[in-house]
Amino acid sequence: MANIASQIKRNRQNERRRLRNKAGRSELKTRVKIAMRDAQSQVENSEESLRLAFKKLDKAASKGLIHKNQAANRKSRLAKRINALTSKKD
Repeated sequence: MANIASQIKRNRQNERRRLRNKAGRSELKTRVKIAMRDAQSQVENSEESLRLAFKKLDKAASKGLIHKNQAANRKSRLAKRINALTSKKD
């Protein structure tokens, strides 16, 4: 345990940021799962859920939660998977 006041404060800040980042990463996974589920069941708002997943990925990249290339890769993979699902259903 730290004895220096500045390090104690830094530990508190790091813990708050860790929890915020954890929640953000969880939200990303949730939005991707919802987009995949909606595409599989062909819900009428599946485009909206895909758009929201893309938006969350872009926002996470802009805030530094994930790297911008990681966001681009995830968006590309998600679009590829959803396109494969929707083309099979037609």
